[in-house]
Amino acid sequence: MPRVPVENNDRMSLRIAAEEKTLLVRAAALQHTNLTEFVIRTAVATAKDVIDQSEQLALTAHDSLQVLDLLENPPKPNKKLMAAAFAMPKSK
Repeated sequence: MPRVPVENNDRMSLRIAAEEKTLLVRAAALQHTNLTEFVIRTAVATAKDVIDQSEQLALTAHDSLQVLDLLENPPKPNKKLMAAAFAMPKSK
């Protein structure tokens, strides 16, 4: 039977192996919470960590000094940079 689409469906279904579900249920019980709350809390925390790691750039000390030097002593613009600057739309 076809399912009727729901406009606001905040549910998410997952297929999971029995031993993995048992592990999650046990962990949730140890934290005195239900399985749904445990999975959401853990998944959201992991998602935030993944996003944070992908949005940060780690520089070595040498790289940091090089960036600071370029900021203090920027090189003269080359032809490609000048062409790109003139190709940009004029701001109002």
